Amino acid sequence: MSFSTLGLSNEIIRAVTELGYTKPTPIQMQAIPVVLSGGDLLAGAQTGTGKTASFTLPLLHRLSSDNSVKTTSNGCSPIRALILTPTRELAAQVSDSVVEYGKYLKLNSMVMYGGVSFSQQKRRLNSRVDILVATPGRLLDHVQQGTVNLSQIEVLVLDEADRMLDMGFIRDIRRIISLLPKQRQNLLFFATFSDKIKDLATGLLNHPKIIEVARRNVTADTVAQKVYKVDRDMKRPLLAQLIRQNNWYQVLVFTRTKYGADRLVKQLGQERIQALAIHGNKSQSARTHALAKFKNGSLQVLVATDIAARGLDISELPHVVNFDLPNVPEDYVHRIGRTGRAGATGEAISLVCVDEYSLLSDIEKLIQKRLPVEVVTGFAANSHTQPEAIPSTSKHQPRTGSNQRPARSPAKPLSKTKAKKSAAPTVAGGKKSGSRSGASRRKALRLSKIDAPQAEGTGNLKTLLP
Repeated sequence: MSFSTLGLSNEIIRAVTELGYTKPTPIQMQAIPVVLSGGDLLAGAQTGTGKTASFTLPLLHRLSSDNSVKTTSNGCSPIRALILTPTRELAAQVSDSVVEYGKYLKLNSMVMYGGVSFSQQKRRLNSRVDILVATPGRLLDHVQQGTVNLSQIEVLVLDEADRMLDMGFIRDIRRIISLLPKQRQNLLFFATFSDKIKDLATGLLNHPKIIEVARRNVTADTVAQKVYKVDRDMKRPLLAQLIRQNNWYQVLVFTRTKYGADRLVKQLGQERIQALAIHGNKSQSARTHALAKFKNGSLQVLVATDIAARGLDISELPHVVNFDLPNVPEDYVHRIGRTGRAGATGEAISLVCVDEYSLLSDIEKLIQKRLPVEVVTGFAANSHTQPEAIPSTSKHQPRTGSNQRPARSPAKPLSKTKAKKSAAPTVAGGKKSGSRSGASRRKALRLSKIDAPQAEGTGNLKTLLP
């Protein structure tokens, strides 16, 4: 089967042909006809199987074929499709795909995420935007400022919906859906199936077509997986030796924490191995710069936290290393899915110390496969070492009552005058908060953190629809 048999326009076929696409992947063959028909869709497939094209191509076709587009109250063309993604990197990747696939269509798109200029995004929204690709947080920032109108959305896409729920975006998603029209097409894509995805689909989708291309929560056969058991303080020397001896030129390394990523980059630098880190504390420009260098081959090692486990599409990436095993077994599937993509082969290596044996067991239970264990001469783990507790890694693995993303206020944007007055709220005695002593301000800050409401758990979303 070729893309031309799926009913896509000649302009889209021309674009994908120029990109070297010859035939659709299984998820694309099944999903594209459903999206073209206008029905809701719940689709799951392994990482790296072409999920982005499976919704982007038919979305472009539908929007470009419909000439009955209404204008908004101010005479502008409305935003017609909204694609939500969990991370900035994935938003950028999806946006690039929209541009590449739609290069011969008269449609305009925009990407919106945090860490970059809000005012520039505001100015861009003043012109025509047919397709908006956004992360939930920055989108709601624009909603609160009244700079974006979602009242005429025809298609909503939740890409990597399982990751958005894992990251605690439930309230943000609820707020966004309440702003959309009731009549619309809903497309929900995921890589790993869970009860949270089932609940989300129940409340969001209307008689959806359900597609699962592969067995749930499995790793691709194109990825060769192995485990090296090693003492915790010998992981870094072992990683450096593997990189040097095997002449690895492009290695994606995952750590559990941001601090661990920065520390590993510094240590590898001392070993004369060029490395950079990307994580949530890095500026967007630094993340973009590091990723660009890694993609073009000028950076040997990219060290990342799980923020990069989704959204990194690197052509023929040969090696992924789990320097630390993830606390959540599903994240292992996403991490190693960065290699072995689109039919290419790849290698995924995990450096496992005694502290992580239980995590390894959880991963093997999830993927229903025993991972082969090897020992490197000189780096064998000491069998007498006692395990130590592994700390939780915060909001990327939220649990009920844990550090989930706090909800944004649904309040309307303040006028300039009111905003200026509210910038220094009054306290007891009629004084401005700015007149407090340093000790008083610190005490108030501690109390506000204690009293702050926790974001709710990712439960059933039947109440999401307006």
